[in-house]
Parts: sequence; C-alpha cells; structure tokens
Amino acid sequence: MGGAEAIMIKARNAYEEGDYRWVAELLNHLVFAEPNRQEAKLLLARTYDQLGYQAESGIWRNVYLTAAYELRHGAPEKGIDLSKAYELLKRTPPSRFFDSMAVRLDGPAAADKSMMLNVVFTDIGESYVLSLKNAVLHHKASPPDPAADVTLNITHDLLVRMLTGRAGLKETLFSDQLDVSGSRTDLLAFLMLLDRPEGDFNIVTP
Repeated sequence: MGGAEAIMIKARNAYEEGDYRWVAELLNHLVFAEPNRQEAKLLLARTYDQLGYQAESGIWRNVYLTAAYELRHGAPEKGIDLSKAYELLKRTPPSRFFDSMAVRLDGPAAADKSMMLNVVFTDIGESYVLSLKNAVLHHKASPPDPAADVTLNITHDLLVRMLTGRAGLKETLFSDQLDVSGSRTDLLAFLMLLDRPEGDFNIVTP
C-alpha cells in the first residue's frame, strides 16, 4: 500500500467520495499496525459514525457507533455486570446457558478430564445431559442418563442467579433449591473449569 502516509491519503480521498466501507477496510489495518496513530483512529471513528447513520439495522448502527466511541475514548474500564440482566436471563432458554458454558470452558485445564452430568430443572420440567470429553463440552435435551457422574436437580432460577453472580458457589452447592446425586467434588471440579467472562474486551482496537 506504500506505507502509512499513503494509506492515509487514500483513506481521506475515499472518505470525501463517501466510500466509507473502503475507508474502514484501509484504516482498520492501519490502526492495528500502528495503534498510536491518532489521526487514523479519529478518521476511522468518523467513518464508523457515517456507516452507523446510514445503517438500516439498529444492531449494526449500535455496533458502528460503539466502535467509533472506542476509537475516541478507549475500551471500557469495567465489564458488563451480568447481575443487571437477571430478569432478561431468567427468560433465556437453558440451552443457551449451556452454549455459553461450552465457550467458557478452559480447554487446556479440561484436556484430560472426562465427565457426564445430568441437569434436571425441577421448576420448568426440562432436563439435559452434559458430556465433557477431549476438552469439549456438549449438551442435549434428554432424560437423565443413569451412567452420569453427577445429577443436579436444580431450579432454573438458582442456575441464573449462580451464573449472574447473585448466588455464590458455596451458596449454590448448599441451597435447598439444589439436590446433588453423585460426587459434589466432581461437580465443583467441573465448575472450576469454566472461565468467568470479564466483558471489557476491545472491539475495533488491538
């Protein structure tokens, strides 16, 4: 591309012509190559402003304007407080929580672990089987598997409170809304394999 200055010239010209997607493509590479080049970050922020204003989708508009804010002010200092989303998460299907758990699994720590867990929700009449093998966590809606290492009879509400931090691990394990068949030690070892997301990650900057 001829170096940073040549990219800036191309980006300014494209911006004046209203070719904002090309400007974003150019400057995204430059911002990652030279994160301290303020001129590139500010022009990219203005570009995302324009893309946001033109977006017909509310979600895309939010993404563009959030990106512009990050370029001007930096990444958030504090992550999202999941406890504030308690009412929303109470209405989230359990399968989505298990999808999240699979993503949060600490792969290296789980590499030599093998385990099967039954999760029976006593308040909503649903049950799932979770299987951990080869550092991958799978789940399926199914009646409890008799070969499982641990069976949890738990309310959906308690699971949500645990995952949002409203209920601590100790409170969860000894709650009257939870009944554990099998090894509580295995259950604790499984829960320790799950990373807690911080929520303060960068979106468009290195």
